[in-house]
Amino acid sequence: MNGDDLHESHKEEAKQNGHEDPDLGEEGNDQEVIVIQDTGFTVKVHAPAVEPFSLQVSPQEMVQEIHQVLMDREDTCHRTCFSLQLDGNVLDNFAELKTIEGLQEDSVLKVVEEPYTVREARIHVRHIRDLLKSLDPSDAFNGVDCNSLSFLSVFTDGDLGDSGKRKKKTTEMEQIDCTPPEHILPGSKERPLCPLQPQNRDWKPLQCLKVLTMSGWNPPPGNRKMHGDLMYLYVITMEDRHVSITASTRGFYLNQSTAYNFNPKPANPSFLSHSLVELLNQISPTFKRNFASLQKKRIQRHPLERISTPFQVYSWTAPLAEHVMDCVRAEDAYTSRLGYEEHIPGQTRDWNEELQTTRELPRKNLPERLLRERAIFKVHSDFTAAATRGAMAVIDGNVMAINPSEETKMQMFIWNNIFFSLGFDVRDHYKDFGGDVAAYVAPTNDLNGVRTYNAVDVEGLYTLGTVVVDYRGYRVTAQSIIPGILEREQEQSVIYGSIDFGKTVVSHPKYLELLEKTSRPLKIQKHVVLNDKNEEVELCSSVECKGIIGNDGRHYILDLLRTFPPDLNFLPVEGEEMPEECQKMGFPKQHRHKLCCLRQELVDAFVEHRYLMFMKLAALQLMQQKAGAQEPALTSLENGDSSPCPLLENGTEDDPKSPLEENRLEDGKLEDNVAGLDQVKELAETIASDDGAVDPKSREVIQNACKAVGSISSTAFDIRFNPDIFSPGVRFPESSKEQIQDQKRLLKDAAAFLVSYQIPGLIKDCLDHTMLPMDGATLAEAMHQRGINMRYLGKVVDFITKTPTWTQLDHIYKIGITELITRSAKHIFKTYLQGVELSGLSAAISHFLNCFLSSFPNPVAHLPADELVSKKKNKRRKNRNLGPADNTAWSTMSPQELWKNICLEAKNYFDFTLECESVDHAVEVYNLQKITLMREISIKTGIQILLKEYNFDSRHKPTFTEEDILNIFPVVKHVNPKASDAFHFFQSGQAKVQQGFLKEGCELISEALNLFNNVYGAMHVEICACLRLLARLNYIMGDYTEALSNQQKAVLMSERVLGIEHPNTIQEYMHLALYCFANSQLSTALNLLYRARYLMLLVFGEDHPEMALLDNNIGLVLHGVMEYDLSLRFLENALVINSKYHGAKSLKVALSHHLVARVYESKAEFRSALQHEKEGYTIYKNQLGEHHEKTKESSEYLKYLTQQAVALQRTMNEIYKNGSNANIMPLKFTAPSMASVLEQLNVINGILFIPLSQKDLETLKAEVQRRQQLQETLKSSEPPPLKEKALQEKESEVAQAADATP
Repeated sequence: MNGDDLHESHKEEAKQNGHEDPDLGEEGNDQEVIVIQDTGFTVKVHAPAVEPFSLQVSPQEMVQEIHQVLMDREDTCHRTCFSLQLDGNVLDNFAELKTIEGLQEDSVLKVVEEPYTVREARIHVRHIRDLLKSLDPSDAFNGVDCNSLSFLSVFTDGDLGDSGKRKKKTTEMEQIDCTPPEHILPGSKERPLCPLQPQNRDWKPLQCLKVLTMSGWNPPPGNRKMHGDLMYLYVITMEDRHVSITASTRGFYLNQSTAYNFNPKPANPSFLSHSLVELLNQISPTFKRNFASLQKKRIQRHPLERISTPFQVYSWTAPLAEHVMDCVRAEDAYTSRLGYEEHIPGQTRDWNEELQTTRELPRKNLPERLLRERAIFKVHSDFTAAATRGAMAVIDGNVMAINPSEETKMQMFIWNNIFFSLGFDVRDHYKDFGGDVAAYVAPTNDLNGVRTYNAVDVEGLYTLGTVVVDYRGYRVTAQSIIPGILEREQEQSVIYGSIDFGKTVVSHPKYLELLEKTSRPLKIQKHVVLNDKNEEVELCSSVECKGIIGNDGRHYILDLLRTFPPDLNFLPVEGEEMPEECQKMGFPKQHRHKLCCLRQELVDAFVEHRYLMFMKLAALQLMQQKAGAQEPALTSLENGDSSPCPLLENGTEDDPKSPLEENRLEDGKLEDNVAGLDQVKELAETIASDDGAVDPKSREVIQNACKAVGSISSTAFDIRFNPDIFSPGVRFPESSKEQIQDQKRLLKDAAAFLVSYQIPGLIKDCLDHTMLPMDGATLAEAMHQRGINMRYLGKVVDFITKTPTWTQLDHIYKIGITELITRSAKHIFKTYLQGVELSGLSAAISHFLNCFLSSFPNPVAHLPADELVSKKKNKRRKNRNLGPADNTAWSTMSPQELWKNICLEAKNYFDFTLECESVDHAVEVYNLQKITLMREISIKTGIQILLKEYNFDSRHKPTFTEEDILNIFPVVKHVNPKASDAFHFFQSGQAKVQQGFLKEGCELISEALNLFNNVYGAMHVEICACLRLLARLNYIMGDYTEALSNQQKAVLMSERVLGIEHPNTIQEYMHLALYCFANSQLSTALNLLYRARYLMLLVFGEDHPEMALLDNNIGLVLHGVMEYDLSLRFLENALVINSKYHGAKSLKVALSHHLVARVYESKAEFRSALQHEKEGYTIYKNQLGEHHEKTKESSEYLKYLTQQAVALQRTMNEIYKNGSNANIMPLKFTAPSMASVLEQLNVINGILFIPLSQKDLETLKAEVQRRQQLQETLKSSEPPPLKEKALQEKESEVAQAADATP
């Protein structure tokens, strides 16, 4: 809606946080208290022609938010132009409710219709159009206005919440059809695309009008303006009546104009209505009927399906939609509505001012910080939307350049107060760094720098709003504009840093002081460089980081592309020898550009690794001193060997888990010689505080340890990097020669650390299944968490092939190969697209996809001149049509050539040898899926494809035609501002849960949820994680309905914010299915599992460890509904996959055997059951020993099966012997009880319940509630009363839910 999305979504959260949900009551208020200190109250609202109703509000809200609620309610949604009055006084829209005198519980607010202005009339028409389109998904498919898709309701038949409670009454064994579609069954080879976006029943929306558009008679002539005419509308009703409507200051009425005659007089009978809806209700019965039912449906949808997301999510497929007339869309396109200017005084927004003032807001206490973070987040998401729109306009040629006389590559643009530049090497700026290639990566490096400095958040230091947009093969950088920078030359403005990569360098005391504050968290060393006059200049950043003081007096830093130290593995330097581990892997390797940096995650992990080393060395030495050992143990380390003394080998292999806060060692990191470490800690602290009381021997210990790990200080552990080392053109003075040598060694060690610790660590995590990537994006994320850049992808895949148990890494290998292929293809596609003009786009893209994916040997490209042929068909004319150069080069590409280039690119860029000449060859050699390749390339390049079944394997016709390419979207990179307090609560909550304090964990996480909602609004990835964990806790604590409701929100949010087939969404679907099953909604649970399986097949294929879990879930549910044969297909498939990925001897496999045995038992096939259970028993015996309870359980079950088998055999013999008059003992064939199935489901999903009786659970829940009430009344930090202690112990048992954290 008009620039007030914020308020709308805020109101929605209010609904979610317990304003309307009775069950959320205790939780909601509990947090309100912490954050807000005062609770809500109820007001009565009297609106014209509606029964008075009451509304719950909170004192924090603005009057504006009540407006939003009224515009959203079914019975008042058609009003936009009204004021709220209390005792005859009009309330100010932007006042907070608590500031209004006399407003209290049960006050009566009157809704009073106000006269329209042109602005109000337009807002009214826009709002009515939004209501008419509210169920139409076309905005989500077209990727506009932060709409995105969600399909959950298709699989749950509407909202689970309320209907869920009704459905529960069905009998346990309702008759349901459980057969999945053919393509979902194990072993199916078909991978259809259409089920990805099932058609939603509500989408064929009820049409209310044929046309609603602005009339050609606008704007009203002067004399009509003086009669109060604001604008004219033209409407065609469903009954085919054409009417012309006047919007006047008093409301809407029909006039007598027709398409060709202007007659503004009111029509007969005259009917004036303040709302357009009421007028249309009057003249069209169909409108009246359909509009009412449309609003009913709109209100029934889950709020999370309707709220807009903070950043636009694009869909890579869409069904074919007919294009309908839409006055607002048309107006938006041509009035270049750039954000929401028409609703903001002064038209365009001053982005820079908004971005910087939000940073300056106070942040002393929690409410202030929340307000500040919320403002920062909101401005960032608006800025990102505006920048994306601008960047597309620039590439589409709709913006005039500010230097139009220069050639296209060098042009710069300003649009809507944002500065745009293209990612080309203008004026040979990056000549020494790799030219255009360097200019292409510089913006993303710069964005990472901006992200980092924003996160450190030093008061007084400002960065530019930065967004990087890749669109149609071009990279555009969008930046906010420093006040005054356009008026002066850059040379004059830069007072810190260098504009020519280190020839002329200047410094400034204020900048040094500000950057000094960032140097510790960013590990940047203050250093001295020489300028062209050989003077020493002190810097605390890389040379090309520039400082400019704007006309607003703020200190800006920009060009942060080298915030982090260079990556020497990709930067061969004459005369420098790399450590042996690097050389073994073929480093250093020449990269395309010289801007390769280490990631921040790597720097942090490296420093933490070094810190552990430092502690161990010092402890070792202190112990040796105690033992009176004479010789220092450090000789092996003096020469900076990168693997210091064998002692370090144990314990440091493990991944450093979290960046150390100010270098404190977390408790219990190293259990061995803890006493020694404590001593070191104490010692280090006393030395650092410069206490004379330390004996020289101990001081020496610390000094030696500091030297060994490369610390820049000799009295305390402090590692920092100098980002200018090895930077071409930067010179250092003689005086710092030794320091530079140390820095070079440190950089080499960091490069070696990446290769010898981080890559093996990543592979180890994948082997342990602590990391389970399912597609390219999740693999990239896993690599980035470890600080491994994507340019190492080839090495990672190589490393997998050299791992002894590499079949267990098959899934990672496959994702790696897919990623190598699609990333190489993306690099080629980027240059390919630059040669294509707009009219040839769909032809060019479909041709590229044919060469990339189709088995058709020689696809022919259709040149764009085909569609329109000019009358004069002379040759000269034809070429001119295609633009200045010959833009048809793209049409000559062939599949052979493209695949040759892909292999070359993979070799050059990733140093990996792909063995495939064509797509079919690749699919065969690496066992890939074409549909997965199509998804990956589409997501990476922003292509949107028509939703239909594609025949990739036909050798007779190409797969894609130009009609199949619907759109090309931008791929946008931006800063994600964080909600720091909320995140802090979330992490402590997770930690509590892992320690087994469920209750405390639950409270902290609900608190986090509340704070997240405060900052991000209702929709965000982090809120999604929060809801998932909360649902899991609800479930463990026995509150199934609450678990269902929270998990439903998590699924909806994951679909809308991450995408409908994102791996995270797939997992959310699985969790939801479990909670549905626990709530006895069996058919829904199966539908959700089938959906998850379909998505998984599309995104990756069948052969993935996560698929085993999914199939076990499906098999168990089917077993529960007595579909034994079907159940076996899934369980046996899971058994095969588990054996492959966990090894045939693992406990997972034993469990799989047991699940299969149970189904055979239900089918009375005891022989097969025995066979499987024996396998499981053997594994348990070997892994856990005879006396473990698992082994005993299994042996009991074996006995039981044997008895059953014998009984069955006896009966059979009896029948053979005596024929029909045999005396048969009835056999016990039992359908499994739902409880036993649920128990197994919990086991396989890693949820451990400690058996508690119902009574215990009740007391537990009562206890939680009691504590919440207690907290509300006390809100003080007293220690917990005694009798709680017993309960806490009990609870720590309840919660060995170590895996309850996602």
